[in-house]
Amino acid sequence: MSKLSYPDLLAKLHDPDIPEKELRQYLKADTRGGPFAPVVVPNEETVSVSQDEMEAASAMAFGNGLARWRRNRRFQKRRAGGERLPVLVSEGDSWFQFPFLIDDVVDQLDSRYLIKSLGAAGDTLSNMLAQQEYLGALRELQGDVRAFMLSAAGNDVIGADANNVSALSKILRFGGSGNDPLEHINRDVFANVLGDVTDGYRAVIRSIRAEPGLKTLPILIHGYDYPFPYPFIDGGTPDPRAMVIYAARDQWLGSAFKSKDIADPGLRREILRFLIDALYDTLQAIARTDSNVHVVNCRGTLTEPSDWNDEIHGTDAGFDKIAAMFERTLERLAPMV
Repeated sequence: MSKLSYPDLLAKLHDPDIPEKELRQYLKADTRGGPFAPVVVPNEETVSVSQDEMEAASAMAFGNGLARWRRNRRFQKRRAGGERLPVLVSEGDSWFQFPFLIDDVVDQLDSRYLIKSLGAAGDTLSNMLAQQEYLGALRELQGDVRAFMLSAAGNDVIGADANNVSALSKILRFGGSGNDPLEHINRDVFANVLGDVTDGYRAVIRSIRAEPGLKTLPILIHGYDYPFPYPFIDGGTPDPRAMVIYAARDQWLGSAFKSKDIADPGLRREILRFLIDALYDTLQAIARTDSNVHVVNCRGTLTEPSDWNDEIHGTDAGFDKIAAMFERTLERLAPMV
């Protein structure tokens, strides 16, 4: 099979009607992008690319920016073309935008909704609130938008701080005995994290409710699913997840547990189950203060390591299952959505 030329690849990348999945064969992850904001470069096995062109591609950083441009150009074209589908606005992290390499939740919903997408892999709740891009989009689409979807707090819990220290490693602690997950969690640190999440979500909701015409807009939020720290060995069966170039296999979870000498796969899972359940409890408490805030319960959806592309992101098929949970909630809001 002949290789695609680099100019032809650029043309395809800037054609929003070509699905990202179709482009994936021409791209590969660039290790310089990092695990929280992955970028891609041409794949030399399928693209004829010179060294200068490769350097130019690396400098342009095909990632969040290009993926977001493609989505929103497609959104504009579809609306202008008269597609009569429910309009949504999404803001969030890599569950709502993972550039090119995985079909995330928004990708999976694309054929059934018109989605103004503001997400970015690696984004944090505090950054979303500081920029408030979602308010601009909601104002622009007021009268047409049927719901706002928010995916946040994941990077606040397992991301890295300004000194590149894992947030999860701060929540975990040395010591403890047996299989009691609570003995391996620094309750004070985790309470502060949940406090920041509560404050952030409430501030987002307040900012939306302060806008004329948005006082009853449905807002959909979620608290992720129970992940599998790498490596997860079940009854002698090795972890089926393939190595990914955009991150170390234990980038987000396994390395944090290892740093605290927590090695048992079952105990690791129980600790994460406790943390995820506590996050959902927090979100549900927030939702009880506003009848138009809906928590999409994704727990127990990605039940096998094979449902996950890495430690914290679903596969295409895994994210399709998560998208079905969002769609079920949207359908339940049928009179509004």
